[in-house]
Amino acid sequence: MIAPSLVNQLYPELPQVALSVRQPWPSAMQHAGKDIENRDWRASQRGRVCIHAGKGMSLVEYRDCLDTIREIRGEAFDLPGMDVQRGGIVGTVDIVDCVPRSDSPWFFGTFGLVLRDFRPTEFIACRGELGFFKWRRGL
Repeated sequence: MIAPSLVNQLYPELPQVALSVRQPWPSAMQHAGKDIENRDWRASQRGRVCIHAGKGMSLVEYRDCLDTIREIRGEAFDLPGMDVQRGGIVGTVDIVDCVPRSDSPWFFGTFGLVLRDFRPTEFIACRGELGFFKWRRGL
């Protein structure tokens, strides 16, 4: 494990706050243009946050995500596969709003975090938490 102080030195540009999302949805943000993260709670967090890819992902979840992407995009589409990175920071994204409805085809929740400008990062292994959390303490 890397000490949080060393992470601060190595990655000073990365936000302190992260949101954990089960794979393969972070991959959909990066590769398929997923612009809404669905939640059943309203969030006040805005600005750039890290995306933490949770450790769990079943084959059923992977296939459901892939089916959703293909339906939304109306074309054949493939994600990197079941070996996607899990259990750490995989990118950053801007959260610009939290809405109860949206015209985005990615919206199918009670609330949607509106996402912009996903940027992949070097993988940084760390523990995730529910909701928004300060990820550096989970190293």
